[in-house]
Amino acid sequence: MNNYMKIAKELSEENLKTNVGGPFGACIVKNGKIIGKGSNHVLSNNDPTAHAEIVAIREACKNINSYDLSGCELYANCYPCPMCLSAIIWSNIKKVYYGNTKEDAANIGFRDDYIYSYIKKLADNSNDKNVLELECIDKDETIKAFNKFKQKEDKTIY
Repeated sequence: MNNYMKIAKELSEENLKTNVGGPFGACIVKNGKIIGKGSNHVLSNNDPTAHAEIVAIREACKNINSYDLSGCELYANCYPCPMCLSAIIWSNIKKVYYGNTKEDAANIGFRDDYIYSYIKKLADNSNDKNVLELECIDKDETIKAFNKFKQKEDKTIY
């Protein structure tokens, strides 16, 4: 077994003993060194964003003092959910190794497929209001900060 996947697996198994969250673990590696680890802490933190991958990303960013994880690889015991996939992309991680599939997660009760379906409907330009209602309002006012940002010379875009 890959050493880094073994760590992700062990983190997920440890969660079975603690009940701090679901059976998920992840670690982030840069140049052969682990810079971030995480397990699911949704329950203990009362935080629906405290998935293993997010926790590992937060720790890795803190450890290298950067929001940019270019050159890193992420190892997770399960295929990342849509939220985690987005965070992985935003953090510039380009390679993810995973053990279990999203279907395996569904088989133990996790509802990622529900979110994937919703995102697909958004891509097809249909807003499933039974899941989440999205409505654009007050753009004439909210666009002002965007316009000011566009003109800034010292801006950072990530």
